[in-house]
Amino acid sequence: MREVDVIGVRVEMPSNQPIVLLREVSGERYLPIWIGAVEATAIAFAQQGVVPPRPLTHDLLKDVLEATGNPLSEVRITDVKDGVFYATLVLGSGAEVSARPSDSIALALRTGSRIVCAEGVLDEAGLAVPAEQEDEVEKFREFLDQVTPEDFEGPAEPGDS
Repeated sequence: MREVDVIGVRVEMPSNQPIVLLREVSGERYLPIWIGAVEATAIAFAQQGVVPPRPLTHDLLKDVLEATGNPLSEVRITDVKDGVFYATLVLGSGAEVSARPSDSIALALRTGSRIVCAEGVLDEAGLAVPAEQEDEVEKFREFLDQVTPEDFEGPAEPGDS
């Protein structure tokens, strides 16, 4: 397992699909994972330190784990099959719970928990970014500094107000 950091979220064009971008802590590979808009917002909220007036789902799960004395100790991104990523939440008791990577990352950011990724996942889906392409990564980071959670809201559905 290799430790990864969350670089941020963005909307991939032209598909308008949000992605979360992870990077090896001690390496040059990046791991893009396509996620849902709700999870993108949850990750962006956590990265920006936004505290909603009432707990959102990931905040609630964090509070439940802490209240039961079984906090999140680590998130593991364990597999990728046919473009679908899999993760495991490792709790303080040692219990492991299967979860989507997007939810796992949102929870890890709220708890300060370490995120690790299986070497095989990075081998299969990771992208090595040579030093000369770091400019593009820096532009992406600048974009992330400007993005707001509202950028991930889709068009209003009929009947939404």
